[in-house]
Amino acid sequence: MSESGHSQPGLYERRRRWNRDKELGNQSLSGPGRDRDYVPWDRDRDRRDPVDEPVGTVMQKTPIILAKPPAERAKGTPTPTPAPAPAPAPAIEKPIVLMKSREEAKGPTGATEVSSQPPAAVAKVEKEGQRPTQPVYQIQNRGMGSTAPGAIMDPVVGQAKLLAPEKMKHSIKLVDDQMNWCDSAIEYLLDQTDVLVVGVLGLQGTGKSMVMSLLSANQPEEDQRTYVFRTQSQEIKERGGNQTSGIDFFITQERIIFLDTQPILSPSILDHLINNDRKLPPEYNLPHTYVEMQSLQIAAFLFTVCHVVIVVQDWFTDLSLYRFLQTAEMVKPSTPSPSHESSGSSGSDEGTEYYPHIVFLQNKAKRENFCPQNLKQMHLVIDKIMMHSHLKYKGTLSMLECNIFPGLPQSYLDTEVNLFLLPFMDADSDDALPKATPGSGPLFSLLPGYKGHPSFQSLIAKLRSQIMSMSRPQLSHTILTEKNWFHYAARIWDGVKKSSALAEYSRLLA
Repeated sequence: MSESGHSQPGLYERRRRWNRDKELGNQSLSGPGRDRDYVPWDRDRDRRDPVDEPVGTVMQKTPIILAKPPAERAKGTPTPTPAPAPAPAPAIEKPIVLMKSREEAKGPTGATEVSSQPPAAVAKVEKEGQRPTQPVYQIQNRGMGSTAPGAIMDPVVGQAKLLAPEKMKHSIKLVDDQMNWCDSAIEYLLDQTDVLVVGVLGLQGTGKSMVMSLLSANQPEEDQRTYVFRTQSQEIKERGGNQTSGIDFFITQERIIFLDTQPILSPSILDHLINNDRKLPPEYNLPHTYVEMQSLQIAAFLFTVCHVVIVVQDWFTDLSLYRFLQTAEMVKPSTPSPSHESSGSSGSDEGTEYYPHIVFLQNKAKRENFCPQNLKQMHLVIDKIMMHSHLKYKGTLSMLECNIFPGLPQSYLDTEVNLFLLPFMDADSDDALPKATPGSGPLFSLLPGYKGHPSFQSLIAKLRSQIMSMSRPQLSHTILTEKNWFHYAARIWDGVKKSSALAEYSRLLA
């Protein structure tokens, strides 16, 4: 220690005396009781003349300020009065800040993240004094992000599940009475490929709407006024009118699309055109030509967009109906070609045309139609008429497999076509059964009357199971979802209305 260290108190001792002086009431430095060796502490002198440092060149250090910028200081609480300024030093343009508060470090992005969290979760995090490692909504949804509209959260697994599609209660228009396409059906369709499309064709009054309602969503014992496809009322039957106009659409919860159509070659539609003096499109000159072309357009459309087409007739048989089917097959639009990338390949499927399954439904069949001999003749006639058709009219539906005729072997029908018989719907009522003769014993009064065929309820159930179990081939060269089918069908309908083959056929009719 130098001599100056013995004659003058050290730095520590001077600071201690300075603090003691402040505690005693800031008395005068020359008052009694003061140590004669006491020298007031000058912080600037200590900075300039450190006692413990050797005498020599003193290096000036850059000051470090641990404070907020002036902009942030103005927003926060008022800062205390700063200490006396140090000795003049080289000017510094910008202070060096080594630390930032947590609020400053977050910035605008951090503020957005906090605001996007639920209030309860933010309060919980602030209470615990912890900083979340990821947004709270991600913890709740387990990394799934925001939940899509129309979805529900499963409390067990924490995953979003899509709501079931809305159940249809009645049919809607796919094509209106002016033969214009309607877009309302797209709301009921999903993005899935397991779909079956069933259409119907038939003359007026054969029961098309009733059959489609029973195959889709209704039961025979229900009131016909509640059917999804409206049937003919008694008033319409009396004046010989038709109930369905255009094409009606209905889809079940099993994802089966049913298309009910207006009657083909309908006399009531022709009568309406003539009596109401409706203006025909410019390409048609005569009303009956326009009615026939409407029927061909609908049939050609169904042959292109349906997996199964049911042809309903109420008596056997009308040869003009089969000629109409063959004409519709002839003018059917071709299947759209595959993409250009695959068109150059020499695959076996290239250039193939699509044809649906066709089912001949004999509605309102009588007791003699269920006779095995008559049934065999009916199969033979249909096979002879349709032998040159590309429609799949045989091999996919069988009445013998339904156990309707338990005594007949499978080989009884050599050429079994897709033919199904349905009796009158009210044939099961008590009024339709034969009454017991007077004098008959109690045994015969308890037995049901002989009808010659199973009940209507059992037959319609067997028909439904057979149609729903049919194969579902691809309608085009690509697999279609329900929504893709809708857009595909809209394109086909537009092509049918502008078909050159149909236009040439209408000129031949004129």
